[in-house]
Amino acid sequence: MNRLRILAWHVHGSYLNALARLDHDWFLPTKPGRPEGYGGRGRTFDLPASLAEVPAERVRDLDVDLVIYQSPKNLFDDGPEILSEAQRRLPRIYLEHNTPKPDAVASRHPFADPDGLLVHVTCYNRLMWDNGTTPTAVIEHAVAIDPSANASFALPRGIVVVNGSQKRPRIAGYDLFLAARDRVPLDIVGMETEAIGGLGDVPYRDLHALVGRYRFLYSPMRYTSLPLAVVEAMTLGLPVVALATTELPNVIENGVTGFVSNDPDELVERMLLLLADEGLARRLGDNARSVAETRFGLDRFKRDWQGAFALARDLVGAPIGAEGERA
Repeated sequence: MNRLRILAWHVHGSYLNALARLDHDWFLPTKPGRPEGYGGRGRTFDLPASLAEVPAERVRDLDVDLVIYQSPKNLFDDGPEILSEAQRRLPRIYLEHNTPKPDAVASRHPFADPDGLLVHVTCYNRLMWDNGTTPTAVIEHAVAIDPSANASFALPRGIVVVNGSQKRPRIAGYDLFLAARDRVPLDIVGMETEAIGGLGDVPYRDLHALVGRYRFLYSPMRYTSLPLAVVEAMTLGLPVVALATTELPNVIENGVTGFVSNDPDELVERMLLLLADEGLARRLGDNARSVAETRFGLDRFKRDWQGAFALARDLVGAPIGAEGERA
């Protein structure tokens, strides 16, 4: 496949950081004040030069091969506003980051497009969304972090990585975090965490050196997609303690790469065990890193996405990226 020119909105910065490692030219629309979806490259990421910002009013003049939507707003508002009619007929992918809402099994996905490709980030998500007749694929996560970042276990504490849990308390397990923090030394990092005694929004380029100092990562999420923070922690060599919900029981092997349970009291006991036994934390962390390298490596991620681009091309019969030609 030749080098493609791909338009996407900035919706999920950590995911974009991995996606932009594919060897294509990427374009992010921007608007003054950088409202939702129009934040461009983002100031806390070290993104490759192949990812360029484009003022939203100039997007319709771009020569692009493929469009990636990532939210209903992208699909219903942003696309009609800034894309030309021809661009809206291009090969297109809807990248779904989230579990179905409001219903866990009967929510119809908004991307009803037999000529487009709906990409889910976990098998659980594809199973639970009602995808209708839209073609689907699953591409599991990968992360692009500093390869020199590794777990040191220097702090006998646990870490939670989450943005704005107070605004989505049941989904993000805000209550579970507060209850666990009363019994276990826990820190929390992410946007708006200062309000609850947390460390605030740490730039992505610095985040993993910080997280790697802890004994484990705790993920109190009740109902969300596979958190990238979990994959990042495993890549660093940290064990993960998490609820046994959504895709997590298929990622964390209980007692091998971390601990999963739907009993918060049991999870607290496992956290205290990891704090008391650094050797156990290191053994589980080594196992977690091995899983992450195999299952969530960038090489596998790139291959999967190249396949998705080819499938999106085939669905509209457009020869983008074919040897020796471009649409």
